[in-house]
Order: sequence, then C-alpha cells, then structure tokens
Amino acid sequence: MQTARKTAANPTILLLEDDLLLAMDMEEFLASRGYDVVGPFGRVEDALDALETTRVDGAVLDLNLHGELSFPVIERLRCRNVPMIVCSGYAELPELKQKLAGLPLMPKPWSPQKLGRLLSEVFEAAER
Repeated sequence: MQTARKTAANPTILLLEDDLLLAMDMEEFLASRGYDVVGPFGRVEDALDALETTRVDGAVLDLNLHGELSFPVIERLRCRNVPMIVCSGYAELPELKQKLAGLPLMPKPWSPQKLGRLLSEVFEAAER
C-alpha cells in the first residue's frame, strides 16, 4: 500500500465529495487530524483542475458524484503515485470492484472511526 510523502508542512489531502454536509464533516475531521484540505470538490472536473495547480499528498474520493464516476481523478492520482481512499456504497459491484482493485475502500455512510483507521494505514504509515 502506498503512503503519503512526509513534508515539513501538514500533508495536503484532496477531498472529492458531492454531498455538502458529508464534505463539511469530512473536511473538519481531516483538519482535526492535521491535514490541509484541498476542496472539498463536488465535481470531477473541479478536482482535476485543482490537480493541475496543487500538489497533494493524498486524496479521499467519493466514487459516485451525482451519477458521474470519479475514475478520471483516480487515474490521475494513480499516475502520480498519490495514495487515496475511495468512499462508496457502490464499490462492491463487480464491474466497479475490479477497477478499484488495490485501493482502500470506505463504505458509506462513512464513520470517523473507519476513516481514522484508513488515514493511519494509508497516509500516516510513513511517519512511524
């Protein structure tokens, strides 16, 4: 599993989530864990635009954004070896599960305990 690169500043996490209340809760949770959050973004295009100008150390991505799947963002992050966590209630569907192979998945509804565990496993392992 990939780990986030440790930097002198707080690690920067891209947040892609189309549900405004969930996005605000996740943003607050990530900030409380010491991350700088880019976003939250509710559209794939906005997240891709941000990746053109901002270096990120990791990402937390909703898979389905009002019917638009976030695979373009996932592929861009994979090409850059950026670790990510994918949030979805659809990740167990066979046609999607194969495309998400090897990525840490967090089912929805999300829980702070589950996200905290995944953050430790995915992003914070390099700091130990």
